[in-house]
Amino acid sequence: MKLPAVAVLEGVERFGRAAAAQGLGVDGVHVYQEGRDPVERHWAADIRRDVFSVSKTFTSVAVGIAADEGLLKVDDPVLRHLPSLAAAASASVEAVTIRHLLTMTSGLGWRWPDPDADHPGDPAADFLSTKPAATPGTLFQYRGGSTYVLSRIIHACSGMDLRDYLVPRLFTPLGIANPQWHRCPLGYSLGAVGLFLRTAELARLGQTLLDGGRYQGRQLVSAEYVAALTTDTTSTDGHLATCGTEPHPQNATYGRHVWLCDRDGAWRMDGIYGQFCVVFPHHAACITVTSHYQGATTDILDTIWSEIVPTLYRH
Repeated sequence: MKLPAVAVLEGVERFGRAAAAQGLGVDGVHVYQEGRDPVERHWAADIRRDVFSVSKTFTSVAVGIAADEGLLKVDDPVLRHLPSLAAAASASVEAVTIRHLLTMTSGLGWRWPDPDADHPGDPAADFLSTKPAATPGTLFQYRGGSTYVLSRIIHACSGMDLRDYLVPRLFTPLGIANPQWHRCPLGYSLGAVGLFLRTAELARLGQTLLDGGRYQGRQLVSAEYVAALTTDTTSTDGHLATCGTEPHPQNATYGRHVWLCDRDGAWRMDGIYGQFCVVFPHHAACITVTSHYQGATTDILDTIWSEIVPTLYRH
């Protein structure tokens, strides 16, 4: 029998009041904990929205599924899957692997110049032709271009666009019907941003990863890959909080397109303006928040911890 979620519900209401008082722009929250009914609350219309860099975690999961299917290995050189781009690539790019892209340690610092992704030419070629700032594997640089190239690799090894590849393998099993993902002018899903989801739809991926890649009894991605999300990590050397100006301990360590939190052994998917799915393995829980906040979004994380986390019991 599921335990009552009264305490969680009260915590969610306190969270909503605290978020409103601080002007955090929170629109929706969903709390899942094993053994309890989920709690969901909205302060704005529950519509699909761009979850921004939370999209990166979905791309990482696609890499895991492709690895499970034998289409790639995480230590494959990038150019093995994109040989047509080798001629334009910088010399040291031969050493860049899929793992380097996943952990943002490729050494390639190219930034997508247009905020609407309306980029002339081939963004993957431009990324790979960048003069490296460091030897691959030695420097953390948070770049959406890394994830976009992963999207291109999924297309190259599967013959399907990233979004289409994930429809039968992830989106449909999670009950996410006809999801939309912004594409570059060449027609490839952006990978790094641009996936549109509702709060509860995002929460289902959190629940899946919390359960070692299983959802409703079906293994969607291997438990081995899920574990590697948070064990194959790199120090970020004081990466700034999203929309903030100061380093924050919540951003000290990065995994395979997820961030490790500094409290309770938690980790998270993280998108600009306050899109979060925080996974709490020790509590068998995940807390998902969608927002539009232009301050340091670690303010939202702090409020999650002060108001909701104390209502979760530890397993």
